[in-house]
Amino acid sequence: MRAHSGNILAVDDTKENLRILVMALESEGYAVRPARTGQMALEAARKESPDLILLDIMMPVMDGYQVCEALKADTHLKDVPVIFISALDDITDKMKGFSAGGVDYISKPFQMEEVLARVETHLTLRHLRKELEEKNECLQKANAELQSALNEIKTLRGILPICSYCKKIRNDDDSWHTMEKYISEHSDVQFSHGICQGCAKKYFPDLVE
Repeated sequence: MRAHSGNILAVDDTKENLRILVMALESEGYAVRPARTGQMALEAARKESPDLILLDIMMPVMDGYQVCEALKADTHLKDVPVIFISALDDITDKMKGFSAGGVDYISKPFQMEEVLARVETHLTLRHLRKELEEKNECLQKANAELQSALNEIKTLRGILPICSYCKKIRNDDDSWHTMEKYISEHSDVQFSHGICQGCAKKYFPDLVE
């Protein structure tokens, strides 16, 4: 039983190959859109982004490599997995397909069981990747909101009730604290103690010139 459904774009200039792919994929519950040329494939993908593309290589005017490179250059389509299905079976052809941005390569004549298995695998990987990206996005948003809340809490706002004589500050529970203690409890400020010039002259006149 399949883990995920998907919108698949099947591209092949051979009518019979395309018919077999569409029938087999639709029988598995996938939504399939056929395209006979590279230009038609790009137009269909840009109109509605597919979840996966099955792409023939040897097509007139615009071959599969060019189609894949155009897809990967498109911001909205670059993450759509492309599986090449081709009669070209040489290792250099396969490497060229991967270099163009393909995630997998199936040689013709293909076995439909293999095609279905590869499709399911890459749709599952795409689903998991999107799920992880969404979770990371939510986590980043939550962290940003938490940091904003902490910053808000740690920022002193409003009017502080301070004693005109001893300079202590009244807390929310009506208790009075030194300015140093109050600021420490209500902010991220850390104190480094020293002595100013005026106090040094006042309390240690013999040590100050």
